[in-house]
Amino acid sequence: MKGLGRVGGAQAKFVEGSLLRHIVVMSLTSSVGLMAIFVVDLINMVYIGWLKDPVLTAAVGYGGAVMFFVTAFGIGLSIGVSALVAQAVGARDPGLARERATAGLVLSLGFGSAFSALVWVLLPQIVGLLGATGRTAEETVHFLQVYTASQPLLILGIVGAAILRAFGEARRAMMVTVWAAVALAALDPVLILWARLDLTGAALAGAGSRIVMAGMALWPVWRRIGGFAPLDRRVLAGVLRPLSAISGPAILTQLATPVGQALVTRLVAGFGEAAVAGMAIAGRLTPVAFSVLFALAGALGPIIGQNLGAKRMDRVRQSFGDAIRFTGMVIVAVSAVLFALRAPLADMFHAEGVTRDLVYLFCGPLSLLFFFNGLIFVANATCNNLGAAYQSTLINWARHTLGTLPFALLGAQWWGAAGVLIGQAAGGVVFGLISAWLAWRVVLRRTAPAPAGV
Repeated sequence: MKGLGRVGGAQAKFVEGSLLRHIVVMSLTSSVGLMAIFVVDLINMVYIGWLKDPVLTAAVGYGGAVMFFVTAFGIGLSIGVSALVAQAVGARDPGLARERATAGLVLSLGFGSAFSALVWVLLPQIVGLLGATGRTAEETVHFLQVYTASQPLLILGIVGAAILRAFGEARRAMMVTVWAAVALAALDPVLILWARLDLTGAALAGAGSRIVMAGMALWPVWRRIGGFAPLDRRVLAGVLRPLSAISGPAILTQLATPVGQALVTRLVAGFGEAAVAGMAIAGRLTPVAFSVLFALAGALGPIIGQNLGAKRMDRVRQSFGDAIRFTGMVIVAVSAVLFALRAPLADMFHAEGVTRDLVYLFCGPLSLLFFFNGLIFVANATCNNLGAAYQSTLINWARHTLGTLPFALLGAQWWGAAGVLIGQAAGGVVFGLISAWLAWRVVLRRTAPAPAGV
């Protein structure tokens, strides 16, 4: 399979060579970048924890549940843009790839800004629904009013990084969010501790990191893959339809996760601010610890997309199995590290009592059960790129409603706040297995050879 050519300065490199190696390299490099997005929230939580005010820690927890909605919206958009660009790269059409990349950025910024504005207007009502009251609710709304204003820049950065990955530029995509995290690490102690701005400082530092992220995403798109294509109404309309077909279900799929997290937050709120703080710490540690698996969903898409565009159906099938094997290896390694470091991690957040108990629970058996969430990530990425995005939507919503609320309610009755998290994880086991089975059926159907004579 030599002579595949280069598209806009980047080779369609996923249609040859070891698929497991491509999955590992793309996931690991993407995870560094994706981890940087979530490290932003984790660093905020660490510095706010140093203030030793449980109200402020709980406010960041509630705020994270709300911000997850806007971030999930941006990830859903990036899935669609990445799939379209990767298919054009695989088909060796540089003009179409640049056109789709440019239109995808413009459309994503427009939709992302509108969604962020809607969330901003509804913040008091959303925070109230999560169970925050009194001073905690006031601090949460204030924090989110500042933070939400910068979310369109985050969406621009997420989509820009996804475009770079679609061209096989894994390292450059990684650096988009690495530099954003560096900016945050510099701004947080200055604004939160030195300037004593508390939650306002955390929000302003986050906004600064998003400015850096957007700039670092657009610059390599301009310099590395041939720049931006001219746009008109016809081009935008031509990209909008296929983008909506993929990103529409993908956005609904991604939004299911923050809905499920909001339900869990509401249940935990009934056990007090210390329980909410513990859940918030576990919630910040999860995407950082398992960033490789979160990144796998985005990394697998371009690999499947390029091979689909090149009509390498055997490699599409193999990608699915290799991704599941990689998921298992990551879970075992990360869970071992979390268990060994559970005490230092709890100390870092000054966690005591119920808060510390929940951190220990996350670093123990619950981290192993995250394997089944990994199965859902693999299944979603596979279905999104094989024309069955609706299936991902149904599975994700089922997992984060039917697979969350009944299990969490039952767990709460048996084990209190810890039972809420245990029930949430148990629901993931059931729906992880279902999602993998349904996705494999899609793989077999989509890659089956055409009947003779067709």
